[in-house]
Amino acid sequence: MKDAAPRHPMNLGPRWYTSAPVFAAERARIFWQAWQYVGPAAAVAGAGQYIAADIAGRGVIVLRGRDGVLRAFANVCRHRGARLMPEGQGQCGVIVCPYHKWGYADTGRLVQAPWFGRDPAIIPEDWPLTPASVQVWRGLVFASFDPEESLESQLGELPAAVANVPLESYAVAASDKIAFDANWKTYTDNFVEGYHIPGTHPSFHAAIDFDAFETTAHVGYVRMTAPPREGLFYQGLWLWAWPNWTLSLVQGGMNVSRIDPVAVDRTVQHYDFFFDSSVDQAARDRSVQGTLAVVREDMDICASTQAVYAAEAYTPGPLSALHEKGVHYFQSRVRAALEGVDP
Repeated sequence: MKDAAPRHPMNLGPRWYTSAPVFAAERARIFWQAWQYVGPAAAVAGAGQYIAADIAGRGVIVLRGRDGVLRAFANVCRHRGARLMPEGQGQCGVIVCPYHKWGYADTGRLVQAPWFGRDPAIIPEDWPLTPASVQVWRGLVFASFDPEESLESQLGELPAAVANVPLESYAVAASDKIAFDANWKTYTDNFVEGYHIPGTHPSFHAAIDFDAFETTAHVGYVRMTAPPREGLFYQGLWLWAWPNWTLSLVQGGMNVSRIDPVAVDRTVQHYDFFFDSSVDQAARDRSVQGTLAVVREDMDICASTQAVYAAEAYTPGPLSALHEKGVHYFQSRVRAALEGVDP
């Protein structure tokens, strides 16, 4: 007699979260082909301004040229592969490699290779920086090494969901990052559902009408809503977009994050906090610290869950049709992207 088909969608098995081949396939098929949020457009508004970011182990530089053009390059020197710039934002003229002092113009052209020698001489046109793709959407900068689709296509139905939100009117007021010992999917599973809120976030749970919490999955994104009670810094709308970035509305602004997988069991979440000019510093601080406090509570449960997966002490369980539509959507996208990969 055959086993009956499961009544519910099932969670991924533990090796999806611990397998080195799965992680390698994710980097190649998801992260290095997808558009990645790297920072606010205001950070690269002026000539020479740049953002350097990590994308699943590969570095990217987004740079505004003196000609006004926004370009992106792999953060790799063409000589011996050294990283050109540390992660962060800043201002530069020539991009100078810290290893052997090769220098590149803001167009990516090689302009200096000191002490290299002249027999034979190096030809600068042969060794420009490796280009990447860059686009700006609603004041947010996205980059990709090898995009398999347009940014518009990847965003899916998300633009319509925030069409009436004045994203461009918000300015970055703070940035932070949190590192934790868990696979990026362990954390994403957690973000795209509110089911864990009563158990993991008791203060947050008390500040929303949890009985009215709703999760819906759409093309390109997951939407979570709940009516906030008086005094909560959140507006009650949390969005996750494929493959690894989030946008949450707060009073007078928003926060945007990128979930960056740096190892199969190590993730760094990068946060930018945006507000409009009407929000005073005390309110901004409450929003930033409140958000980070909630995320740190998530980190603890994600790290302990990752340890269970690593011990292969878990067999897949059922996903709630009420609360875990987002988990099912996200995991279905991962499965589709990794078709043929055996964890």
